[in-house]
Order: sequence, then structure tokens, then C-alpha cells
Amino acid sequence: MNVLILAAGYATRLYPLTLNKAKPLLVVGGKPIIEWLVDNLAGIPDLETIYVVTNNKFTADFQAWSQSYQKRHPEFKFKIVNDGSTSDDDKLGAIGDINFVVTQENLSQNSLLIAAGDNLFTSSLADFVANARNTEVTVAVYDVGDTEAIKKYGNVAVDAQGIMTRFEEKPQKPQGTLAAIALYYYSPAVLSLLRTYLAAGNNADQPGRFVQWLYTRKPVKAFQIKGRWLDIGSKETLEKADRILASPR
Repeated sequence: MNVLILAAGYATRLYPLTLNKAKPLLVVGGKPIIEWLVDNLAGIPDLETIYVVTNNKFTADFQAWSQSYQKRHPEFKFKIVNDGSTSDDDKLGAIGDINFVVTQENLSQNSLLIAAGDNLFTSSLADFVANARNTEVTVAVYDVGDTEAIKKYGNVAVDAQGIMTRFEEKPQKPQGTLAAIALYYYSPAVLSLLRTYLAAGNNADQPGRFVQWLYTRKPVKAFQIKGRWLDIGSKETLEKADRILASPR
């Protein structure tokens, strides 16, 4: 199984903090956001390469980070992939980036764990992966516990077997508080559908849009992650995450 970390956005909502630094490289709770993610991959069996897809502006920064991290954690192997974009105007979008890396790096024969580089987890992702390996597709879900907060995310419902039965992006009238978050396990059978999705002219940006399209075509398993999930989307959420993670737990 390979891993793909999505880190090609420009995070304009966080300017000027992200004008010269990629959002996943911002320090929260004493270490870069991306390190919280990669640290939680430790101990997962049969991990091959961790691909980080970024843009032309920040490729060198991620290269430097990965080399430094690998010296401390030689068990991980990284490859930084430049999607060629230079600004918000010519970006490929998250789904476009997934398809770009899968195609360019010939990853379609193996399963792929995909995570947004600005999603911060406080617990190991080993249980998610162990459960997902028995499925064609698994999406992580998290109960945000607030009917206002869920309006910013993909709101999902699942049946007794944990199969997704509804997905609504940014609902005005949410039904429940379960959010689909940007942590996905895709088998080769699902990776092959990325091209079909994009060829039909569907939204190439928000990764949840592919799940919204997919769940009506294939059984999509949902897995509720443990620990905390912190979505870094604004200066307020960045500062909140720093306060939470800087304090003793």
C-alpha cells in the first residue's frame, strides 16, 4: 500500500502566513502539521512509499522537510511530486492531483491511502488501515458534534453495516453531525474510476466530491476515527489547534 498526502493548495485564506510557506509545513503544537499525519502512520505494516503532491512553489520546501524527517525516521520512504501549478489559477484541484500522481507514478495496481496534508490527527491511523484493507473503499468519518460546524463539511449517514447511505456536501439543513473527512482508502478498482469521474467534467477540487459521486455506484465503507481530528482551515482553527496540542494531554 502506498500513501498520498495532498499538499498542492495555496491556502490563500491563511495569507500572509502561507504566502511563503505551505500550510502543511506550518508548525502546530511544536511540529509541522504534516508530521502529525506521518507520525500516525508509524507501525502500519506493508507501507511502501509516501508520496507528497505539491506545487511548483513549495516543492523544494517539502523536499527539504522529507529529507530531514527521513533521517529521524529511516523506516519511511518519501517521494515529492510537483504537479506543475504555480498559483490558485492553474491548480489541478485535489481530485485532479490524485489522478495526476496515480497516472504519473503508475500507482493504479496497488491500494492507496490518501490524506489531506492540512488534516491533523492525534491518534494512530493503524485501525483505519486495518479495517480498510478488507474493503474496496473506506472513508474516514468524524462526529463533529455540532449542527452548525457540520455545515462546513460533507455530512454523511451510514447503515448498520457501516456503509454510506447519504452524502451531502456543506448541507444547509444537516441530518446529524457525522462528517466525511479527507482520509481515504482506495483499492485499484476505485482508483480506476478517477478518470471516469474527471472525464465527465465533475468537480476536480474538493476530494469529497468524488466520494459523493462514488457512493451511489459502489458500497463505500465508513470508519469512525478515534482521537481528535483538527481541520486547519483558518487562522482561528490554526491557533485553536496550537493551543490544544501545545498543552499537556
